[in-house]
Amino acid sequence: MNGAPTLDELVPPDRTLMGPGPSDVHPRVLRSMATPLVGYLDDYCVEIMDDIQEGLRYLFQTDNEHTLAISGTGSAAMETAFANLVEPGETVLVPDNGYFGARMGEIAERAGGEVRTVSAPWGEPLDPAAVEDAFAEHSPAVFGFVHGETSTGVRQTDVSELTRIAHENDAYAIADTVASLGGVEFRTDEWDVDVVYSGSQKCLSAPPGASPITFNDRAMEKVHARETPVRSWYLDLEGIWEYWSDERNYHHTGPISTMYALREALRLVSEEGLEETWERHERVAGALKRGVEAMGIGLNTADEYWLPTLNPVGVPAGVDDGRVIDRLLEEHGIEIVGGLGALEGEIFRVGCMGHSARPANVSQFVSAFGSVLTGEGADVDLEAGAGATANTLGSQ
Repeated sequence: MNGAPTLDELVPPDRTLMGPGPSDVHPRVLRSMATPLVGYLDDYCVEIMDDIQEGLRYLFQTDNEHTLAISGTGSAAMETAFANLVEPGETVLVPDNGYFGARMGEIAERAGGEVRTVSAPWGEPLDPAAVEDAFAEHSPAVFGFVHGETSTGVRQTDVSELTRIAHENDAYAIADTVASLGGVEFRTDEWDVDVVYSGSQKCLSAPPGASPITFNDRAMEKVHARETPVRSWYLDLEGIWEYWSDERNYHHTGPISTMYALREALRLVSEEGLEETWERHERVAGALKRGVEAMGIGLNTADEYWLPTLNPVGVPAGVDDGRVIDRLLEEHGIEIVGGLGALEGEIFRVGCMGHSARPANVSQFVSAFGSVLTGEGADVDLEAGAGATANTLGSQ
C-alpha cells in the first residue's frame, strides 16, 4: 500500500493579471474568503444572499425580483439563461462576430433550439439593420447578443434598439455582459433586456464561481409556462430559485466562501458608486489605449465601439505574439493573452478590469510591453508610449 504523498507548499507566483479574466482580486475580497464557513441554510448565509441580491440589482440597474448568483462560472450563467428560456424546437438567433456568440449557439442547440445566426465581421458590433433582417428571415423566439465580446474587445452599441427589435417580434432578448458588467455602462431595465448574465472574475474583482444573472417578469412567465422540463437539473431556475427566494429550500450546496467574496466585491462597487466605477475603467483604460497608440500600435476596433475592459492591441508585423506573451509573463509577471478564432495571431487581448484597472498596472504594462516588443525587433516608440500613458493619467 502506498504511503501518504508528500505535497509541496502551494505558493502561487506574483502576477499582474491583465488578460481577459480573471482580474486581480481586491485585498478586501481575498480577506473575506478567510471568514469561517457557516451552513448554506444558516441565517447568516441567508443574510449574505440577501445582500448579494440587493447589490446585484444595483449592479444590473434593475428591479427584477429574480436576480441572483449562479453557483458556477460565467458559462454556467450563460447556460442557465438559454437552458431555461429555450424550449426544444424553438428558433434561437445568435451572433457570429465573436467566440462567445458562437458559444451561445452551442448551448442553445443543446437545449433543443434551432440555431440561426446574424452576421458581422469579427471586430465589429451587430448592425441593428442586419438583426432586423435576420428576424424577418428566421422569426426567432429567443435572441442572444454579447454586450462586451471578450474575444474581440468590441462593445455592442444600440442595446435598446436590439431589444426593441426582439420585442416587436414577440421574442426574448438575452445579453452576455461577462466582460462588461461593472466596468461599462449597462442598464437592464432602461434598455428593456429580458435576461442578463455575467461573471464574478472580471470587472467585479472577485474569484470565479458565483455568476450574476437576472430575469425580468416577462422572461419568468415563459420559464414558468414551459411545456418541457429544463434539460439541466442543476441549472433549472425554478429549483435554484427555491434556494434564493424567501422559501430558502435546499437545492444545492451554495459556495459559501465564494458568496462572501461576491458580497464584498459588490460592497466595493456600492462604495465607489457604479457610475464612478464605469468612469474609472474608461479613464484608466484610456491611458492604456493612448499609450499603445503613441507607441505606434493601433487597437483592432473603432473608437465608437471600443470596450475599455478588454483592449484588442494589434500584433506588429513580424512579431511572434506567443513570444511576447511568454516574455511578459516570465520577465515582468504580467499576464495577457492572444487572439481567438478569426483574430488568432492578429491581436493581444489586454484586460483592464476591476482591481486590475489601476494607474500603476497600466503604467507597468505599457512600459514592459514596449520593452518586450523592442527586444523582439518591433518598430515601436517606447518613450512615446510611456509618456502618453503618464501624461494621460497625470492630466486626470
